[in-house]
Amino acid sequence: MSGKEASRAVQFEAFGGPEALRVREAPVPQAGPGQLRVRVAAAGLNPMDWFMTSDAETAARFGLSLPCGFGTDYAGTVDQIGDGVTEFAVGDRVFGGALSRAVADYVVVDVAGTIAVGGDAHRTPDGVDDRTAGALAIAGCTAAAALAVVNAGPGDTVLVGGAGGGVGVFAVQLARLAGARVIGTGSASSADALRALGAEPVAYGDGLVDRVRALAPAGVTATMDLHGAETARAARELGVPDERITTIAGQIDGITPANGANAAPGAIEEIAELVAAGRLRVPIAASFPVEEIRAAVELQSGRHVHGKVVIDL
Repeated sequence: MSGKEASRAVQFEAFGGPEALRVREAPVPQAGPGQLRVRVAAAGLNPMDWFMTSDAETAARFGLSLPCGFGTDYAGTVDQIGDGVTEFAVGDRVFGGALSRAVADYVVVDVAGTIAVGGDAHRTPDGVDDRTAGALAIAGCTAAAALAVVNAGPGDTVLVGGAGGGVGVFAVQLARLAGARVIGTGSASSADALRALGAEPVAYGDGLVDRVRALAPAGVTATMDLHGAETARAARELGVPDERITTIAGQIDGITPANGANAAPGAIEEIAELVAAGRLRVPIAASFPVEEIRAAVELQSGRHVHGKVVIDL
């Protein structure tokens, strides 16, 4: 395909919900100096994708303006390299993030960039398929950052709020790999999925503190609230010190939030290698062709999916 031909890209012409998304023809982008062009095979969805494009004011906070793309996680194959790029070659399988422009046939990323600025790329390990790799970047980095804040390890009992969500499935398994006992909040329907990840399920909602005390009479030592602030507040009631509590969506004075942008260098490569080795599982709840982007976002934004939603390109 030459640069003059068109490709597909999901775009907003006005910010809003899934109804505002359109699959459009777009020129095939070209890799400039220090850049890669990736033929995208799969793009994973995250709550931040539809949160930051929900209205113009929120979008502006993330540096987004119209017309705007959609989605951040991607995986595919390098099909063009720009001047000065020696780290990658055409044909290499890669994954990473490109803020609000990943659901497209092609994405151009900076070899030295970040997810938020220029996009980034990492080698996809052998044995990790594109759907799985396309679901790693945001959730994996966020989970790694959350785990680093609470510093969970052997001897810890970690309470994870929203354990069955996109970040939760990583956070639960990473905490277990670190040697911790994990109690995960979820709906009644998510209990089996949480057990499969290595967590002991507990229902969220009224009475959470009492239910956790019954499960862990010796106490909880660390908490990652991956949904809002309910679990973090419960952790305080359970006597967990603020420095061992973190949130990713809610904000509470005195509690350090976790941000995937602050994940340690190499964290996402480590996660990909754990997946390749069969030590970390990435549940793909559903996959949709790009033409069904609205249905995919509606499913993901309902917040009742156990695992990741992925767009196939």
